[in-house]
Amino acid sequence: MSEPDTAPRQYQVLARKYRPASFSDLIGQEAMVRTLSNAFATNRIAHAFILTGVRGVGKTTTARIVAKGLNCTGADGQGGPTIAPCGQCEACVSIAEGRHVDVLEMDAASRTGVGDIREIIDSVRYRATSARYKVYIIDEVHMLSTSAFNALLKTLEEPPEHVKFLFATTEIRKVPVTVLSRCQRFDLRRIEPEVMIAHLAGIAGKEGVEIEEAALAMIARAAEGSVRDALSLLDQAIAHGQGRVDATQVRAMLGLADRGRVMDLFDMVMRGDAAGALQELSAQYAEGADPVSVLRDLAEVTHWVSLVKITPEAAEDPTVSPAERDRGRAMAADLSLRGLTRMWQMCLKALEEVSTAPSPMMAAEMAIIRMTHVSELPTPGDLVRKLQDAPPLPQAHAPQASAPGAGPRARQAAPPRATHAPAVPGGAAVAQPAPVAASATYPDFDAVVDLIRARRDMRLLVEVENHLRLVHYAPGRIEFQPTGDAPSDLAARLSRQLQAWTDMRWGVSVVSDGGGETIAETRAARRTDMVGQAMRHPMMQAVLASFPGVTDAHVSVHEPVQADPGATQAPIEDPAEEFGEDWDPLDAFD
Repeated sequence: MSEPDTAPRQYQVLARKYRPASFSDLIGQEAMVRTLSNAFATNRIAHAFILTGVRGVGKTTTARIVAKGLNCTGADGQGGPTIAPCGQCEACVSIAEGRHVDVLEMDAASRTGVGDIREIIDSVRYRATSARYKVYIIDEVHMLSTSAFNALLKTLEEPPEHVKFLFATTEIRKVPVTVLSRCQRFDLRRIEPEVMIAHLAGIAGKEGVEIEEAALAMIARAAEGSVRDALSLLDQAIAHGQGRVDATQVRAMLGLADRGRVMDLFDMVMRGDAAGALQELSAQYAEGADPVSVLRDLAEVTHWVSLVKITPEAAEDPTVSPAERDRGRAMAADLSLRGLTRMWQMCLKALEEVSTAPSPMMAAEMAIIRMTHVSELPTPGDLVRKLQDAPPLPQAHAPQASAPGAGPRARQAAPPRATHAPAVPGGAAVAQPAPVAASATYPDFDAVVDLIRARRDMRLLVEVENHLRLVHYAPGRIEFQPTGDAPSDLAARLSRQLQAWTDMRWGVSVVSDGGGETIAETRAARRTDMVGQAMRHPMMQAVLASFPGVTDAHVSVHEPVQADPGATQAPIEDPAEEFGEDWDPLDAFD
């Protein structure tokens, strides 16, 4: 007499136990199911399909269901291709168990070479042994080599009538377009949170497990639209909770902080309560929350509140409790979009720092301190409004020029740039500047500098501005004292160029002393004076107080533009009205 089998049954994880066996079991893929249903009903079944989507949304499962539908014979053995396979015939059972001889599954991640594809090409010519169609399911098809893809192209374009190809991939962009054009493509979507929560609740009921809705919401949020990930987390939560699962247990299992407490932390940070925020962070850390998870949740709350501020309908998130929704709406109403976007950027920076810091908790604490400090800074609009009534500083007098032509220029219009085009071999013509008439006058040295600039001789212009100290100027006559590092041939080249441009003789001579400042030195002195005035302005004093690292090297000054005497412009009463609420004068320091 044989002894009874007392060996414990091997446990089957939920992701396999509740794997969809028909299209009616698939969730969240209504568009694909409708298309395939119509194709089967009208006998317009493509010879090749490619299924793409993120992990765990049902790509390989769908391929197996299609294979069963193609080969199902029904319970009576007389059925044809169907969108609802019976699951009882020999074909359905053997395909579900992965042992059907005519349905071949290949993992392209481990069989990437052209030799593996040649095996398929050699076998497609033979008809199916017992099934209606010979079906090839290639998972992670994007992992195939380029030569393997090329070897498959001809067969994929004109396969025998008894052959069907089903490809699955998470990286559709890595699949050659020559393959995509030969396949009917289906994009499987991420599962919506409310659909996922309902699905998990149904499976928990079948397993006889009592689980809180908040715990299901946490699992759905952590799964990010992947059914397989959600079922794996649910499996883990059931084992963790021993038959009853609540939100506290799931939170501890996932290493998450209480979302309500994360919102408390967010509120403290945005109010500038550094001490309270650090205390709350330490309390969450002491209870087992990972600093990276806390900052990630903080970024998630920032993102969600920002969406609620722009689109109030975003508050109706099924993974968020009603109390949290009301709180999120209140935060969105009180906070500015500029403050929220700044908080988002700082959260991203903090996550990067925490992941590389020797002590994640220390890095998280420093990030919280930085966030609370920034939240106390006044908005640019408030700063400008406070400083508008400040009395302006008296205008400092511009430094007196120590050399002729160094003061404000009496600018003369640059000579016209008429051109003539002498013929060159081959019939082409090259445009050349025409000489300026000899009657053109140059009353001061500034007009000569303007002429050099107009002729675009940048080398000569730089040398004149940086190495020429003017001693005496008269039309047709220049005397200057060169700087110590001036080119030795500056006088000769300047004379030669001016004569060529003006068609008149120029005498340019060098003297040993008597020169004033160069044009570059005069310009630098004027800039220093303008920067000094800017740094003494009340607005700049406020900027320096808020940003101690700002120096005069960060200040950009420009020459004042002479306004049209006949034009008028109304003063800007409110910069926010003129430039918008998000206008920020500190953007100049980015």
